[in-house]
Amino acid sequence: MPTSSSAVPEATSPRVSIGLAVYNGERFLAATLDSLLAQTFADFELIICDNASTDRSGEIATDYAARDRRIRYVRHPVNLGAGANYRHAFEASRAPYFRWSAADDLYARESLARCVEVLDREPSVVLTYPQTRLIDEQGSVIRDYDDGLHLTASRASERFAALLERIGYCNALYGLMRSAALRKTRLIGDFAGSDIVFQAELALYGPFWEIQERLFFRRLHAQASSSMTPEQRRLFYVPAERRRIFLRHWRHLSEHARSVWRAPLSVAERMRLARTLARMAVGERDQLLAELRTAARWLAA
Repeated sequence: MPTSSSAVPEATSPRVSIGLAVYNGERFLAATLDSLLAQTFADFELIICDNASTDRSGEIATDYAARDRRIRYVRHPVNLGAGANYRHAFEASRAPYFRWSAADDLYARESLARCVEVLDREPSVVLTYPQTRLIDEQGSVIRDYDDGLHLTASRASERFAALLERIGYCNALYGLMRSAALRKTRLIGDFAGSDIVFQAELALYGPFWEIQERLFFRRLHAQASSSMTPEQRRLFYVPAERRRIFLRHWRHLSEHARSVWRAPLSVAERMRLARTLARMAVGERDQLLAELRTAARWLAA
């Protein structure tokens, strides 16, 4: 069972929970924690979920938890994988609004306040996020990045299709979400690219709102998940897994279909979403066939 180094939290729930997932993140962890603790909106709890780090991440987190009562530090006895760690961070949260944080990104001081303002003002919105600025290892600006996920269409099918068409870096994953909407989803899974599948599923439950200010600073560096090889990314999600193949396109297609099946949608919306997935399959037919050939060769070996 995970262990916590902090005292039992107060009975009164905060308005926001932040779940920070870390594994061997000592290099940037302190800067990320300083960025979060400097937010102008202060009514939050910060849950640091440590995936059995072997570096100084635990020491850093314990030190911060001792100095700020809003922080809880939870350490897993073994590396559960990224998806399980992210899920645990949410399951340990108590607030009506929730956001995930990586252990290497930075946030403008007013980032959380702007997000809370949107969710307070727009009751139908399930996720709000600020625009992104990409930074390097030293914190210098690389370039601005446009996520383009301001998804306010009334139809779930339109939001779902638009997200799959536009998504690149999963920056919106670190926006602020309604906990009630999150509980309706399967959260982040134990497979590479499950963050994309999760965001597509969440879009079935309500609009996404993009804040027109660059308040999120995504750090790109050699150890970031965005820099991993496919094999490294697969083990990032399931460390103990040693399968020789992973049918990524088939898995994503089936997971999207599962999300559509689970959601409370009208027959007409399900038909529209089925057409979207059919077009997706046609557009990825070369990759789908290549994966089948790879699987056949593996089974024949």
